[in-house]
Amino acid sequence: MDFDMLGLAPRLVNVLKEQGITDPTPIQTQAIPHAMNGRDVMGLAQTGSGKTAAFGLPMIHALLKAGVKPNPKTSRGLILAPTRELAKQIADNLTAYTKGTHLKVALVVGGAGIVAQTKRLAGGVDLLVATPGRLIDLLDRRAVRLDETIYLVLDEADQMLDMGFIHALRRIAPLLAKDRQTMMFSATMPKLMGELAGTYLTDAVRVQVNPPGQAVKKINQSVHFVAQAAKTDLLIELLDKHRDELAIVFGRTKHGCEKLYKVLEKKGFAAASIHGNKSQGQRQRALEAFKAGKTRVLVATDVAARGLDIPDVRFVYNYDLPNVAENYVHRIGRTARAGADGSAVALVAPDEMIELKDIEKAMKDTIPVASGREWEIQPGQKKRPNGGGGGRRGGGGGQRSGAPRAAGKPGGGQGKPGGRRRGGGGNRSRGQSAA
Repeated sequence: MDFDMLGLAPRLVNVLKEQGITDPTPIQTQAIPHAMNGRDVMGLAQTGSGKTAAFGLPMIHALLKAGVKPNPKTSRGLILAPTRELAKQIADNLTAYTKGTHLKVALVVGGAGIVAQTKRLAGGVDLLVATPGRLIDLLDRRAVRLDETIYLVLDEADQMLDMGFIHALRRIAPLLAKDRQTMMFSATMPKLMGELAGTYLTDAVRVQVNPPGQAVKKINQSVHFVAQAAKTDLLIELLDKHRDELAIVFGRTKHGCEKLYKVLEKKGFAAASIHGNKSQGQRQRALEAFKAGKTRVLVATDVAARGLDIPDVRFVYNYDLPNVAENYVHRIGRTARAGADGSAVALVAPDEMIELKDIEKAMKDTIPVASGREWEIQPGQKKRPNGGGGGRRGGGGGQRSGAPRAAGKPGGGQGKPGGRRRGGGGNRSRGQSAA
């Protein structure tokens, strides 16, 4: 099947062909026909599967067909995204899809000048891509109104819930046109997502490419069981094996990521960091340098777990496991893009075992071991509080529990996992709590 067969306007199909986009992905094949028929859509697909085109192309087709210009301070379509990076990625894609047409695409995110954004909205736009907080700022200033917005898209809606945007959504939704089409896309389907879908979608079609929470099969996953205090040395050893390839290292805190970035830089790595303490300009410059290959290692919080479409990322390292299991899938989805191969390596300290269990449960799979022996879980251990870790805990070395590490260099076997965790790998009992 090609885009012609999906019924998109020939003008739009030609624009896609000029950009080398000829074959729709599975989520696009399933979602676009329903969206073009005006149905509300709940789309579940892995990160990197082409969700932006799945919701963007039907809206552009409808707007081109209608030929109606937006009124001042209005937007015909609204796309909400949880992070600045994802919002910019979406806006860039939509701008490319609308090339040569009269349609106007605007981006409004925090960390950028609100005066310039206000001026951009003054004449009205066809498609507005926004982060919820900045959109509310503009609504409060009466710089934009949403009563003529007939298309609403919530992208990465599960992360919006994780980041506490539900209150912003409740404020924004009543301001939209009552007769509208709503589409919601996500890679995972936590329980609250179902409640959110029931609130904002009407008689929605659910399209699903892969079971929610499962990682791309082409990603070679592995885990190293290592004391917290030894993580940095192991990471440096692993990164040193592929200095010429792009790698993203995920940490849990802004402070921890900045500290780790500085250590790597001192070790001679072409590194950069992005997190919430960086300005939008700093974050964007770091991403552009990484995409251009000038920077080889990007140390990031989960702000970079979504929206980064960099085909050349070969390795993803989870220096700290995420507190939310589903975020692991988003993190490792930064590699193996567009059919390429990729590796995802997790460094797991004793107090991260419950996070590892949650991740494996969500994926319905066990991550192969590259080095070390699985940590024992101690009675009474609890999950780490959200926002902990990130390289600030230095005490993991003397308090580890469980079987000792396997003999050999800590980085040995990377890319050649030592097999599934069974029997002698430790006495882990599923269902216990750990810290």
